Amino acid sequence: MLTARENYYQAAKGLNPDRFANQYEALRLCMHPGYLHSPSPKPGEENIVNAWGVTNSYPLGSPGGFPVHTPDKIVIKDIENWKEYVKAPSLDFPQEEWDMFREVYDSVDTTQAYKAVFVAPGLFEQCHHLGEIQNTLINLTCYPDEMEELIKYLTEYELRLAELICDKLKPDALFHHDDFGSRTNLFMPPDVWEEFYVPAYKQIYGYYKTHGCELVIHHSDSYGVPLVPYLVEMGIDVWQGCMSSNDLPNLTREWCGKIGFMGGFDGADFDKADWDAEDIHKRVYEFLDQCDPKAFIPCVGQGGPGSIYDGVYEAILAAIDDYNVEKFGIKREEITRLPLQFEKKGYM
Repeated sequence: MLTARENYYQAAKGLNPDRFANQYEALRLCMHPGYLHSPSPKPGEENIVNAWGVTNSYPLGSPGGFPVHTPDKIVIKDIENWKEYVKAPSLDFPQEEWDMFREVYDSVDTTQAYKAVFVAPGLFEQCHHLGEIQNTLINLTCYPDEMEELIKYLTEYELRLAELICDKLKPDALFHHDDFGSRTNLFMPPDVWEEFYVPAYKQIYGYYKTHGCELVIHHSDSYGVPLVPYLVEMGIDVWQGCMSSNDLPNLTREWCGKIGFMGGFDGADFDKADWDAEDIHKRVYEFLDQCDPKAFIPCVGQGGPGSIYDGVYEAILAAIDDYNVEKFGIKREEITRLPLQFEKKGYM
């Protein structure tokens, strides 16, 4: 039986997994010192300002914090003068902070899981966090030169961060966020994404790939079929968060060997107040019956292990385990995985 890490790699590359990789069992999402210097809200907290000057709130019952874009809180007041408003935070972190996080990375059992550095928000998300999403989409059309300059500025910051991370923390995978659509559609036409974001991501992901990261996993809990060719071009190995609206059984067969897909269990269908273990078990089985473990990794849509409602994530884990035992002859006693929660600071 393959280890969780080995099996995840085989699935991501469309090779020969011996079962369905089970959600985040092969990924340990680890942080970096930047998160110590950029406050984010806890569930129920409001109006927390991060290192970029973005105000975020975390409504109860939501998967995470969200920017607050009342007129007084939007960072970019005028895209033509964005340089007056956008100031990248310092990356000059003390060595003892890097050492603290490096201890966490070094503690990961890399026979079982990847030590994946967690980087968020992504380039498009950072643009609309700073400037509000409707304004940002308008600006991509009406102020392309200014948006190109802003994206270049954000890309240079990410590349400086990537250099520090790879040098000081030595991750072997990257887990990078950037939502590029809703459940049913993209936020922008594919050619706009290609023009503004593909070249930047090729630089960022290319750097990680050439500095020790075996896999690049990109989170976008959305629809995104038209962007898949660009995701491959950007150097993404696994698209995490891909929703069931993407027709995953067919999509995974079409792109098997070029990119892996990790998702299928949308929060709206699974992670809800009235969830039921038997219903989840049934839904998981019905979906996996349509799929192949090559190129598909069943997972909740959100960009990290866990769920809004206690027990949902674990119920999905159990259902996938049952399926693997029943359909692939895996011995239950041989199923091992690292704990979901960690006591050491630096894990997600």
